[in-house]
Amino acid sequence: MKDLKDTCRIAVIQAAPVMFDKAASTEKAIKLIQEAAQEKAELIVFPELFIPCYPVGMSFGFSVGKRNEDGRKDWKRYYDNSVVVPGPETDMLAQAAKEAKAWVSIGVSERMEETGTLYNTNLFFSPEGEIIVHKKLKPTGSERVVWGDAQKDYFPVADTPWGIMGSMICWESYMPLARVALYNKGLTLYISPNTNDNPEWQATIQHIAIEGHCYFINCDMYFTKDMYPDDLHCPDELAKLPDIVCRGGSCIIDPYGHYETEPVWDKEAIIYADLDMQKVPASRMEFDGSGHYARPDVLKLIVDDK
Repeated sequence: MKDLKDTCRIAVIQAAPVMFDKAASTEKAIKLIQEAAQEKAELIVFPELFIPCYPVGMSFGFSVGKRNEDGRKDWKRYYDNSVVVPGPETDMLAQAAKEAKAWVSIGVSERMEETGTLYNTNLFFSPEGEIIVHKKLKPTGSERVVWGDAQKDYFPVADTPWGIMGSMICWESYMPLARVALYNKGLTLYISPNTNDNPEWQATIQHIAIEGHCYFINCDMYFTKDMYPDDLHCPDELAKLPDIVCRGGSCIIDPYGHYETEPVWDKEAIIYADLDMQKVPASRMEFDGSGHYARPDVLKLIVDDK
């Protein structure tokens, strides 16, 4: 492992997007980047699908073997507010990262320029404005009717002053071999944009931090039912949602599995921390899962990383 910068000033953004509105969500993200930059943040992390939103509870009219036209109208609205990469929204975010002199991680619904397929995507922006793209390998459950399986951009990583940074989106972190593929790249910062506010997730992220002996950055959303546009075509579906649709729970776990910052619930917040990056190599003294504890003579992982 190369020498690491001793500390990383991080801002974890637990916030709500402006739902179904990519322009307003991008504007809000830029304002939050600027706010975090005022606090000297060097790494700024947003949740999954911050642009244009994670549409919890919506079926888009799908049932097994059937669909309806009202659902198609809502899907087309979501499609129209998804982001082409690169495109106008990513240009603005790249400029905001450059002005902040910070790395930025943000989740978007990506719309392909060549096809009609959407992808659940996480973007890294460097302080120079460069973009690194990671598409979600496997949409979970009913997500499969909205976003496609990644066909490229599986395990990209960024070489930062604090070591290698990569991301797994939400339940990708439950894919054991995907985690190993990321660990094998030398990961020190594990970025997890997600929409997981269940208590079991907290046990998961502590385990992964210990398993990878890396910092686990858990960035979740907070949003409420009244934030959905009132002219969507699925009022009965939305009526069934709780008032607080996603409670958050964003936090940071250190390489020993301890809370660097405690989970924040039921509100928007920016969580700041100064990470001691020397904990990462120190934690690997007795366990280095991709190094002296790997047993490559017995165990091998073959990754088709296009």
